[in-house]
Amino acid sequence: MISNCSRLFTKTLLVNSKPTYPAFSLRRALSIHLLQVRAMASESAASSTFKKIQIQRDDTTFDAYVIGKEEAPGIVVLQEWWGVDFEIKNHAQKISQFDTGYKALIPDLYRGKVGLDVAEAQHLMDGLDWQGAVKDIQASVNWLKANGSQKVGVTGYCMGGALAIASSVLVPGVDAVVAFYGVPSPELADPVHAKAPVQAHFGELDNIVGFSDVKTGKALEEKLKASGVPHEVHIYPGVAHAFMNKSPEGVQRRKNMGLTDEDDVAVELAWTRFRNWMSRFLSI
Repeated sequence: MISNCSRLFTKTLLVNSKPTYPAFSLRRALSIHLLQVRAMASESAASSTFKKIQIQRDDTTFDAYVIGKEEAPGIVVLQEWWGVDFEIKNHAQKISQFDTGYKALIPDLYRGKVGLDVAEAQHLMDGLDWQGAVKDIQASVNWLKANGSQKVGVTGYCMGGALAIASSVLVPGVDAVVAFYGVPSPELADPVHAKAPVQAHFGELDNIVGFSDVKTGKALEEKLKASGVPHEVHIYPGVAHAFMNKSPEGVQRRKNMGLTDEDDVAVELAWTRFRNWMSRFLSI
């Protein structure tokens, strides 16, 4: 069953994004590519530094990718709708090197599949078992705590941002959350019931209504206030969705989607806030 969160994301892209996202003609793309899901794409040179592991949960096993210091605090890093590709590995590698070091773990929520264009990514996200993804996050947190990380945070981008916030509600043992431009549907997880500290980041020009636009970010802030957990919600002027993607490939992919904004200052400020938040709540 497709989560209401995924349905909402699809609907807003199709209905509201035409002026800003000209490449998001998803119905046409879906008819052309017809579910052409390819195997894992080629990734950055950083991929070789990751250790591939398998994690068991319930009656299934999934792959995950780990990088960073043994015995360091852990951070689960959740993918965008593309899957476990070069960009999410770039983020995880960067996170692992912050401060005195973290052990970053990327669970493969798509089970080895990657969307190489918008149509494929949309199909993969539409087919995601969101409740199952939350279980993957729980198993990832448990694995990190069983393998030397006394405290564990969760972060994510776009789809992964929504799941990161969901983890603050649904996953025991999460010590801190940082979410980038994504909010879960209340049917999946209502942030008013958050139990872990949450920091969230949104672009002022993001127009994915009900998922990552400014209004949704401000509504999240009100719900987090009601939850009573420590929280911060930051909105960055002049940037749109996925503004943290700064690799050459990621920048070009955004441009292909009509997202031409670039602001290195906003990106560095967001990373600084990320570092301060995780250091504050994950330090031993």
